[in-house]
Amino acid sequence: MTAESPAQRAPDPAGAPAADAGKTGKEGRQADRIEAWSIAWMLLAMLMWGCFAFLMLSDYGPESGDRALCRGPLVRPASESSLCRDELRQWPALLGILALTAVVTVVAAATTVYAKVLSRLAHHEPPGARPQD
Repeated sequence: MTAESPAQRAPDPAGAPAADAGKTGKEGRQADRIEAWSIAWMLLAMLMWGCFAFLMLSDYGPESGDRALCRGPLVRPASESSLCRDELRQWPALLGILALTAVVTVVAAATTVYAKVLSRLAHHEPPGARPQD
């Protein structure tokens, strides 16, 4: 066998980026897709935190003068009035909403980190690759 046989030929450094271009493109598209999902999860988490804050802080119930009769659970303890018996303003329901909000927030953070890792891996040069001049 000669030194120029196909099995013993050294890899062409100019051909290496062309071979990795498909890999980087596929990984880049996957990183973009996961980043879009992370943005959607982040928006959902922000919406859920807003709803939770609204339920905790806002007044509700029938109007009594210039403001609502019942105050938010975080502002003042629940009134004994039967008019202030809103199921979503009771602590078990509020803690359930808080738990769901926390889960969505953790998923949003995890997908954001995963998208960043995929993005960096997609743009990372393989070991032994020469920088382009």
